[in-house]
Amino acid sequence: MSRQITRRDFSARIVGGGIAVGLTAMARDAGAAEEVFRTAESIHQEVVLKATAGRIYEALTDAKQFTKVTTFSPVMNAAPARIGRAEGESFTLFGGHIVGRHVELVPSRRIVQAWRVVDWDAGVYSIARFDLIDRDRETTIVFDHIGFPNGKAEHLAEGWRLNYWEPLEKYFK
Repeated sequence: MSRQITRRDFSARIVGGGIAVGLTAMARDAGAAEEVFRTAESIHQEVVLKATAGRIYEALTDAKQFTKVTTFSPVMNAAPARIGRAEGESFTLFGGHIVGRHVELVPSRRIVQAWRVVDWDAGVYSIARFDLIDRDRETTIVFDHIGFPNGKAEHLAEGWRLNYWEPLEKYFK
């Protein structure tokens, strides 16, 4: 018996215990064989910026501000960003090269996104999580990126540095 996976099921599984656990449980529910893979890559980065958590949150979730941030990146001439402002809404960044949907938005504290590069296989989304820790006039971004295709970690880690962290640092000067 086959079971259609809805967006609501997927979102509930992400929040309730992670992608791998949720997809395994859904496969089990559908009568599929269970497998455990230990080859996943992940990215963990911590960046300190001279800006409040509120300003960083706005720069990452407001389309006009994010478009200004990208002018400091190698993709400086990309089409303007489109970013929904509520959980469940979509975003399109860097001229449509990055797309996704907000899973969780906690103003000035946390952003969690289902995030993908458009040339990945259809239906493949990773999870990007930005935790913002405000320390007076500086903020530490504790960033974790999981669930992307194997072999992409180095490229993606460099992309976060070149297209997010360095441009944000310049934007807030």
